[in-house]
Amino acid sequence: MGSSANPSNGMIAVDKIGTKVLFLNPVSFATEVVLDRFPRTVHELLVLPETGLAYVPIFGDGIHGRNPNPDHLLCIVDLQRRAHVGDIDLTPYIAPHTLRLAPDGMIYITCENSAVVAIIDPAAHKVVGAIDSGSTNGHRLVISPDGQRLYTENEEDATVSVIDLPGRKLLGKIETPRPLAGIAISPDGRTIVAVDDAEPSLFLIDTAVGRVCDEVRLEGVPKPAQIARYAPDDSLIVVTSLNSGTVSLIDASFRQQTAIKVGSQPMDMAFRGDELFVACQGDGSVHVIDMVERRAKHSFRAGAGCECLGFF
Repeated sequence: MGSSANPSNGMIAVDKIGTKVLFLNPVSFATEVVLDRFPRTVHELLVLPETGLAYVPIFGDGIHGRNPNPDHLLCIVDLQRRAHVGDIDLTPYIAPHTLRLAPDGMIYITCENSAVVAIIDPAAHKVVGAIDSGSTNGHRLVISPDGQRLYTENEEDATVSVIDLPGRKLLGKIETPRPLAGIAISPDGRTIVAVDDAEPSLFLIDTAVGRVCDEVRLEGVPKPAQIARYAPDDSLIVVTSLNSGTVSLIDASFRQQTAIKVGSQPMDMAFRGDELFVACQGDGSVHVIDMVERRAKHSFRAGAGCECLGFF
């Protein structure tokens, strides 16, 4: 199971409901620093311990599909100083959401209402380009481990966009049977896991042939799920269901599943050693899961409702 991690220097959480960024004690989980005065609303999180920075997009005052006042900022947080130290203006691109660091050293971020993936140079902290994503429903993204492909899940479109990352161009789209809510990619880059937004299922996409090759029904999960992530040691894929209040631990072959009840509206996750931390935005709780024993260990409070967590 998970590798033994060095003691964390700290823990950061994005309190989407409270419009704040929190620094928590990584041992006691007490809230130590609260950053506020952010525009509505803070969504998503990218933590780069190697640079001592984290990035938090300002999506707008709505949610996916209902975001009447989309924003255009990416906030920069200094992990050592525990301070909001600046912003990157993404204009003309709006409604920034999921962001990832690619092997080429650039940060790529979906800008939903602009139907692009913006490219940010983290050394200069500025936008250096954008790639057509082919959809204003492109919400989350993943990048292949070799840095050759970027994939966006286009929620209501029921498609996954395929982008040539070195060439910075849209290659096409992969159709899925139903609308989507989340996306993950296997460590070898051969399988995309697309989360079904209509039924409690996962679509497995073969990246070599560019089509759905299998569908996995989520066991013990009555309603559709949302976010999927692979554990750092690649032994598990973890899926949260906001509407079911569950987190599913699924082995890499998709043959064994364990659904665990957590708090209200579980969203994103963070991994530390053999522990999984699940942020539940509906009730302000964070649930700690023992991934070896596949059971809930304990929970604690953090903010009004955190969406994302990270260690550094």
